[in-house]
Amino acid sequence: MTDKDSSSNEAYWRENIGLVLKLLLVWFLVSFGCGILFVDQLNQIQFFGFKLGFWFAQQGAIYVFVALIFFYVAKMNKIDQKHNVHED
Repeated sequence: MTDKDSSSNEAYWRENIGLVLKLLLVWFLVSFGCGILFVDQLNQIQFFGFKLGFWFAQQGAIYVFVALIFFYVAKMNKIDQKHNVHED
C-alpha cells in the first residue's frame, strides 16, 4: 500500500467516523434529550393533540431514527463516490 492509498483510506474513515458521531449525537439528543431531559418543557407544546414530550418519547424518536438511516445511506453514498470506493 502506498502513502497515497494510506492517506486516502484515513481520510475516508475520518469522514465516515465523523458522520457516525454526528448522527449519534442527533440520536442522543432526540431520544434522551427530547424523551427524558426536556420532556417537561416539551409537554407544554401540543402536537396532533398530544404533548410533544410524550410524542417524542413514544413515536417521534422512531421517526427520527428511520430518517437518520436514510440520511446516513445517502451521505455515505456521496462519501463513497468522493473517495472512489463506491459499488456500481
